[in-house]
Amino acid sequence: MQLGMIGLGRMGANMVRRLLRAGHTAVVYDANPDAVKQLAAEGAIPAATLEEFVAKLEKPRNAWVMVPAAITDKVVEQLAALLEADDTIIDGGNSYFRDDRRRAASLQPKGLHYLDVGTSGGTHGLDRGYCMMIGGDKVAVERMDPIFKSLAPGRGDIERTPGREKLGGTAEDGYLHCGPSGAGHFVKMVHNGIEYGLMAAYGEGLDILANANVANQKHEADAETAPLMNPDLVFDLNLADITEVWRRGSVISSWLLDLTAAAFATDPKLDGYSGRVSDSGEGRWTIMAAIDEAVDCEVLTAALYARFRSRKEHTIAEKVCSAMRYQFGGHLEKKA
Repeated sequence: MQLGMIGLGRMGANMVRRLLRAGHTAVVYDANPDAVKQLAAEGAIPAATLEEFVAKLEKPRNAWVMVPAAITDKVVEQLAALLEADDTIIDGGNSYFRDDRRRAASLQPKGLHYLDVGTSGGTHGLDRGYCMMIGGDKVAVERMDPIFKSLAPGRGDIERTPGREKLGGTAEDGYLHCGPSGAGHFVKMVHNGIEYGLMAAYGEGLDILANANVANQKHEADAETAPLMNPDLVFDLNLADITEVWRRGSVISSWLLDLTAAAFATDPKLDGYSGRVSDSGEGRWTIMAAIDEAVDCEVLTAALYARFRSRKEHTIAEKVCSAMRYQFGGHLEKKA
């Protein structure tokens, strides 16, 4: 089957490579001509412009957009102007689900299909496959099934969930039609919100282990320093070994832990990282949905706020607290 891919970054390019490996053909376009040239050398069909990209697609055309959410609207609009009825636009980036619903509605009068595909797998997806959460009309989803099946991990050697054999469907293969337009990115949005919480939990737990030798450190004794409550915290722990042993049969084992262990194995103190943690929007949107639904999600909210805090030296909130401490008790700020 043929697929067109717009956006040949870290994920788009490897998705094309995975499709080529599976015997599909791919037409590729990117604002960076070097990215197009690289994939052309690997067997993809290059396009220098969007017009050329559309012209090289077989009807009914399937054009996958894998660009940052900030420019997705622009690309979809330009693409839609060149396509015809029964063609399909697939957005595999991390778009807001409400934007998907708006785009699908705007493309419907022209007879264009629109699929939103939440895609998880990162830079490892080339070999591991991509987990896909799909929203949109059933006709387009079923037509794209060979593409989804090739991109997905497949069942592999993961133990089958008891009772799953009675349920059927594609979920076991790593892709799922979640519902109408917006449903795919909604599920992916919550997936990423959960990811924030899991990452924060690992980070906080490992930080406690990293500081478990606090009793061996020098402590100031003054009115501004709380006394050490646990003088028996004298453990110098090896986080590279701990994360590795947790991978082996532990109830908190996961792919995120695998990646953490790999990081500690090559950089035991994580000196190569600044600690500044970005967020690309999904965590915020998850919290907004939770508010609309009146669903409490303390863990995910705290994890999102922790990312905000990681990008700041000092916040107004911290300064207010310091100011109040000085006002009510004459407490002076300690130098860093």
